[in-house]
Formats: sequence, structure tokens, C-alpha cells
Amino acid sequence: MSKSLRYLVIHCTATPEGREVTSAEIRHWHCDPVKKGGRGWKQVGYTDMIHLNGGVERLVGNNEDAWVDPWEVTNGAAGYNQVSRHIVYVGGMSKDGKTNRDTRTQAQKEAMAKYVKNFHRKHPDVAIVGHRDLPGVKKACPCFDVKRWLKDIGLL
Repeated sequence: MSKSLRYLVIHCTATPEGREVTSAEIRHWHCDPVKKGGRGWKQVGYTDMIHLNGGVERLVGNNEDAWVDPWEVTNGAAGYNQVSRHIVYVGGMSKDGKTNRDTRTQAQKEAMAKYVKNFHRKHPDVAIVGHRDLPGVKKACPCFDVKRWLKDIGLL
């Protein structure tokens, strides 16, 4: 059963600065069985991924409407997946992989701003939040202050 879209959740891949990530890696991390190094999920955690060069890759199809249909559900944040779309940028950790950090390239920032503004134009009543902003989440993801960034790009 479809549910009303309530959130666009922004994530990071939690990978070292400058290290590109492929959709195949995301599928491995999320969907492969635990015994093969994955999480064993039925679906990846994100609808779209923003690469280091600013390219946006669709990971899970959706019909762009204000409903989350069962076939569109991604596993980005437990308890929120049936009412959310999730996007992820590649990065979120220092080069040594030890410190959470906003590692977005200029191209990623520009692509994310374009993506989020377009999304907001289509769905003005949907809350745009960072993963860490959801109640009960104890992660640094996406490693930047989404509310402040939304203000900086003119959406708040």
C-alpha cells in the first residue's frame, strides 16, 4: 500500500574523501548476505547517489509522485523508509577514514542543490532532513548541517 511522502533524507556513504563509490558497491554493502559481507537487505538504502563529479545516478526507480509505493521503498533509515526518499553523496569521512567530515566536492554541492531545489519545487510540503536529524538516529550522517545548508541555498 502506498504511503504519503513525508521526508527526503540526505545521507553520505561514509567513505574516505576522494574515494569514488559505484552502485555495485552500494548493492553489495546493502543487499548481499551477511556471510558475504553485506547487510542482507532486500533493497539498497538510497534512491539516488551523487558522485564525486556531481553526476546523479538512480539506484531505485520511482514515479516522482508524492507517494511511496511498495516497489519504491529503500532502506535508508529504519522506521522512515515507507514515507521517505533517500539520497546519498559519495564521501563523509576524512581521507584516513577515521573522522566524520563534510567532504562534498563543489560539483557534488552544486548537484545536490539542484536536486534538492527541484525536489522541493515538486514536493514543497516534504521535510528535507539529514539522516542524523531523524529522531533516534545516533549517526553523524550526512556529516553536515542540512538545516543550515538549506538556509544557505535559499530553501529556509
